[in-house]
Amino acid sequence: MSRESSTQSNRLDSGACGDPLLDVSGLVAGYGATEVLHGVSLCVEEGEVVSLVGRNGAGKTTTLRSIVGNVVPSAGSVTFDGEDVTGLSAEKTVQRNVAFVPEERRIFPGLTVAENLRVGQLGGGETADPRDPEEVLAEFENMRDHPDRKGAALSGGEQQMLAIARALVAGADLLLLDEPTEGLAPFVVRQVEDLVTSLNAEGISVLLVEQNVQVALELADRHYVLDRGEIVYHGTSDQLRENSEVMDRHLGVTM
Repeated sequence: MSRESSTQSNRLDSGACGDPLLDVSGLVAGYGATEVLHGVSLCVEEGEVVSLVGRNGAGKTTTLRSIVGNVVPSAGSVTFDGEDVTGLSAEKTVQRNVAFVPEERRIFPGLTVAENLRVGQLGGGETADPRDPEEVLAEFENMRDHPDRKGAALSGGEQQMLAIARALVAGADLLLLDEPTEGLAPFVVRQVEDLVTSLNAEGISVLLVEQNVQVALELADRHYVLDRGEIVYHGTSDQLRENSEVMDRHLGVTM
């Protein structure tokens, strides 16, 4: 499949959501004079886990940052739960129950686990549906017995769990996860997978950026493949597994 034909296929498929919770249409964004995204379109339905996969530098993180309001798009639109949120600040977006867990996690290393969660609760805003920090903490086996442990003393996996927990405390109908398994040991990766699956079962929709294609295939219902700022493929896990050309050419994976 050529780049032109795969992009054309995406234009036909990107409207796969009948009533999307998140609808990204024709998004153009970048940094200064550098355009990174060239008309990205994708959607997430309520209750779905959707992945955005691609090689390093494809524009995956920029897509998430543009959705959440850390990057202001120069064209295109972002609609969440029927409301146009294009260009809203990150704070305003969080208040609409969109939670973003960045790759670098950004927990407060000098605060305890419990204090990090209370900070997350404060950031939820009036329109969010926050969850009680103690209730959320009870769901995280690695941390619930150590609420007074400082963030800096946590392992990489525990910091990832804390970052996700803080997003839940703020209130999240849609969870944007940027490389949640990056740098984690295999058994911790499985813990993160189980957590995402559990949260989705509770009704939280997820847009997942994941370098580990196998993790994405296990977790997500549908997948968008991003290459050099353009969506070049869209399909289910079975469809992506069976498309050896897309896997090899755009993801560097041989099945």
